[in-house]
Amino acid sequence: MITESLKSLYTRDFNKLKTEIEAYQNEDSMWKIDENIANSAGNLCLHLVGNLNHFFGAILGNSGYVRNRELEFSLKDIPRIELIEKVEGTLDIVIKTLDQLNENDLEKEYPIEPLGYKMTTEYFLIHLFGHLSYHVGQINYHRRLLDN
Repeated sequence: MITESLKSLYTRDFNKLKTEIEAYQNEDSMWKIDENIANSAGNLCLHLVGNLNHFFGAILGNSGYVRNRELEFSLKDIPRIELIEKVEGTLDIVIKTLDQLNENDLEKEYPIEPLGYKMTTEYFLIHLFGHLSYHVGQINYHRRLLDN
């Protein structure tokens, strides 16, 4: 079933996210921006945590999570260990939510239209995986450019 594949892929990329955050030689560098780099790695990490806790945990898993998207991009200087704990907690929510879904659930329409149109839950969960991978790549690039 696709949920097993999704669990494997999300786990892989969450582990890569943790590896990237841990790889910063200078923890302060995670929060740097540059003239052509508008988002720091720390803020991208917070954004991924907020995004996936919202769309998996709150919407599908009824976790009670309340997202504050603005803070995902405005908070600064969160300690690395705290970011990693947030990443690990978010992966737990993603896995628990995927464990609750069956094939029928995946074929249902996702409860809201975050992309501006109706889509199946399966489609949106694949979209969210792409979003995770995209930002993990940005964090890798950020680290290689700005972690002096």
